[in-house]
Amino acid sequence: MSASAQAIFIARIRGLPVMDDAGDQVGRLRDVVVQRRTLGRAPRVKGLVVELFARHRIFMPMERIRSVDAVQVISTGIVNTRRFERRDSETLVIDDLFDAQVSRRSQPGTWMIFDVAMLRARNRDWELAEVAVREGGSARRLARRGQVVIVDWTDITLLAGEFGQATDQLVAQMEDMKPADVARELHDLSPRRRAEVASALDDHKLASALEELPEDEQVELIQAMDNERAADILEEMDPDDAADLIGELSPEVAEELLGRMEPDEAKDVRRLLTYAEFTAGGMMTPEPVIVPPDATVADALAIVRQEELTPALAAMVYVCRPPLETPTGRLVGGVHIQRLLREPPSLLVSGLIDSELEPISDQANLHTVSRYFATYNLVNAPVVDREGRLIGAITVDDVLDHVLPEDWRGTQMDSGDDRDHDQAHTGGEIAVSAATNDPYERGD
Repeated sequence: MSASAQAIFIARIRGLPVMDDAGDQVGRLRDVVVQRRTLGRAPRVKGLVVELFARHRIFMPMERIRSVDAVQVISTGIVNTRRFERRDSETLVIDDLFDAQVSRRSQPGTWMIFDVAMLRARNRDWELAEVAVREGGSARRLARRGQVVIVDWTDITLLAGEFGQATDQLVAQMEDMKPADVARELHDLSPRRRAEVASALDDHKLASALEELPEDEQVELIQAMDNERAADILEEMDPDDAADLIGELSPEVAEELLGRMEPDEAKDVRRLLTYAEFTAGGMMTPEPVIVPPDATVADALAIVRQEELTPALAAMVYVCRPPLETPTGRLVGGVHIQRLLREPPSLLVSGLIDSELEPISDQANLHTVSRYFATYNLVNAPVVDREGRLIGAITVDDVLDHVLPEDWRGTQMDSGDDRDHDQAHTGGEIAVSAATNDPYERGD
């Protein structure tokens, strides 16, 4: 990789103010958290360590970073003020890599790291891109003479302490796997080893994999975690999956974890727990795609393009009276995504409603729900309460989870099916302003 004008050297942004959307200072940038990847690829940047006050440091994921430039970092969304604790699979660029000894593939001798640059890759993830190094001696001392060159990350090899041992290598291999493949890897490990690897996975990756594991292994992993981590994982899970898992725990443990979850996340899960498992209310997700009656086709399509939406949830957009969060005002109707794709962007979504689509009662049983999906050939169906308010949506995978034998996940794990690894890992949308005035001489 050649040097890029957008590569941001981390020593130059250390100490910069981190601002929120309103222009208020949240804290100051103190370090950058990275995770090793396999196949010789540069480490992925997971997030920033931000110091708030009295040396209280928190983790801010890169998905929350809207822009980085030479004078400030702009963040978006809610700040989690829980104290940052580094996991086994994580490396801090400033604390761990600066002054580290390395060898170079293109040049003999021992070199030392003076600075590291990160760059937003094509898939919108951040990764380490370039390294400022000096042959032999102390990197900081020799840098004052200007004898520092920049090389590509792939040109260096750390001589000691390279991102941990076997656990980190396994976590790195899981980085680009689909959730089902990560679950299969976890399933094949011993309980002790499974808990060890799970502790090193990031929350989103582990939550996605947990949803694919057999129920008894989900419970085993959650119970092996401390309550704070378990609550974080449950927040990352789909609410219906989190409710199913919490329902398998003792009432005391369930209440403890719900109390540690964010109130909005816990509220959705508590609502799902009030329904019997094999009812529409017990199977639904409380987070369907909802728009007001005056929304246009362009508005609706902008929502269904969001990466975090599953294809099944994105297949239907629901028009509701305010409030637009479940339980909503009265459900006006649903519009299929295929219909949205065929219509002009300025058209109102409310004029495209499928008049033949009847909602499902939250008390409908599994037999009724299954017949409904088969009759209407749907992958997504609305669930309403007695007042006609939209309270959620059932997707076809929710139905299959309840129709298939109880141990189907375990049977799938033990089968010899081919494993299809997804190589297209994507990150959040991040706008980057390039740091300027590159202070280093370029190496070969």
